Amino acid sequence: MLGLGPTELIIILIIVIVLFGVGRVSKIGGELGSAIREFRAGISKNEEAEAEEPTKEAAS
Repeated sequence: MLGLGPTELIIILIIVIVLFGVGRVSKIGGELGSAIREFRAGISKNEEAEAEEPTKEAAS
């Protein structure tokens, strides 16, 4: 697709660190990780609700 190798990724990472600083990059990474966790939790709750929905209708 993009054809980015390890060397290009390292160069991009260095540029990002220079532009934003190490503290800001780690903060962005932490926020991104927590957002992904919340997204996965929301998906699993939705799947559980859909799985329980037919049993509630059958019981009624």
